[in-house]
Amino acid sequence: MKVAIVRVGSVEDKPIAHIEANLPKAFPNATCTIIDEILSIPKVAYNALRRQYHSSSILPEVRALAVKYDIDKALGVTEVDLYVPRLNFVFGEAECPGRAALISLFRLKPEFYGWPSDEALFLERALKEAVHELGHTLGLGHCLNPTCIMFFSNSIIDTDNKRLSFCKRCRILLT
Repeated sequence: MKVAIVRVGSVEDKPIAHIEANLPKAFPNATCTIIDEILSIPKVAYNALRRQYHSSSILPEVRALAVKYDIDKALGVTEVDLYVPRLNFVFGEAECPGRAALISLFRLKPEFYGWPSDEALFLERALKEAVHELGHTLGLGHCLNPTCIMFFSNSIIDTDNKRLSFCKRCRILLT
């Protein structure tokens, strides 16, 4: 599986490099590359009342990049706050199944919650969200096992409690 990581808007190098280097731990058959092209965030995605970006409006741009570069999976990474209707926010969204996934780093930084900066924790969260959303592109839904990477994160605590791996059931579904 070829995975391309693409910046959506301005994004720091460190989380992008961390995701690229560590995705093969969750997906041993994956090859990861970082696309130099930076995707613009569509103006239509911004909701001024919420001061957030509708992730479903950004996903088609990520998918178009997958098609353009003939990549199996494209993972968009952004630093803007994302939402979908009926939820206060999302850490990411993906086609299930499909070629495009998107994660936001906005709420993954400990400082967002008033906690001290912790780069290792931030990078672990970014990787977990990347693996989770790519799991959706492979057809996996949300898992009921709270330690499985495919468990729905309703809060950052859910993300922190997850392992960086698929439970036995989800691993079987991937094969």
